[in-house]
Amino acid sequence: MQSHPPYLVGLIGAGVGPSLTPALHMREARAQGLTYVYRTLDLGRLGIGPSEVGGLLRSARTLGYDALNITHPCKQLVLADLDRVDATASRLGAVNTVVFGPEGAVGHNTDTTGFAAALRTGLPGAELRQVVQLGAGGAGAAVADALLTAGAERLVVVDVDGTRAERLTQGLAHRFPGATVEAAHPDKLSALLPEADGLVNCTPVGMAAHPGLPLDATLLHADLWVADIVYRPLDTALLQAARAAGCRTLHGGHMAVHQAVDAFRLITGIEPEADRMLAHLRELAAAGD
Repeated sequence: MQSHPPYLVGLIGAGVGPSLTPALHMREARAQGLTYVYRTLDLGRLGIGPSEVGGLLRSARTLGYDALNITHPCKQLVLADLDRVDATASRLGAVNTVVFGPEGAVGHNTDTTGFAAALRTGLPGAELRQVVQLGAGGAGAAVADALLTAGAERLVVVDVDGTRAERLTQGLAHRFPGATVEAAHPDKLSALLPEADGLVNCTPVGMAAHPGLPLDATLLHADLWVADIVYRPLDTALLQAARAAGCRTLHGGHMAVHQAVDAFRLITGIEPEADRMLAHLRELAAAGD
């Protein structure tokens, strides 16, 4: 039997204490027969500002960490402190996984590949002619990239911050010249959704701390598929309303698991079992909600 070294991994971000990612990684590692310790490095608890992420990164490396996951608000800030960034993370301008190795600190982004796999496996055959996305933040940038890579012909990014939405869509339009990419204000949803094939929520609305719906539920219709990237709770108010309207739905656990699958592979070089990790996430979410 092949033996593997023990792994020490951390999650850097603000308010990461309740994250299910550490337990998700460690459960899969246990199933693989690995020794794997995953700790949260919460900026608030450490008394560290987001701009100090570089120092925290160097300290983690000195202390023997093998890798780090990076989340809000450090995904872009960490770029300046890396030795190399892979093509996907460079394209997105955001990193969510850092692996320490012979090349130094190497940044990756598994959010976009995670959503692509979630869409492919959780909503097979989803029509991508016209897709409306709510939210132009960091997660929204990764999801939009995944949607366009998957073949979305027209993508409309809706955000209350028009400048942010315009900045994101201009970059996407440059990278995907064969697609139509537009920005819109939420007041345009009533005109956009009747013609849309899909809707993705990339806003925090629906999370336990931000309950509610990100749009008027009466705009949902049976010809629309609806995906949410919120995974706590797994069954958001949006998904409940979408099912009531006859929509196919995709819960946020799919993206959470598939980005973790890709990160686990980068960290260990071992292929995790996505279905097992999805089952673990359901158990962890049910226990925590």
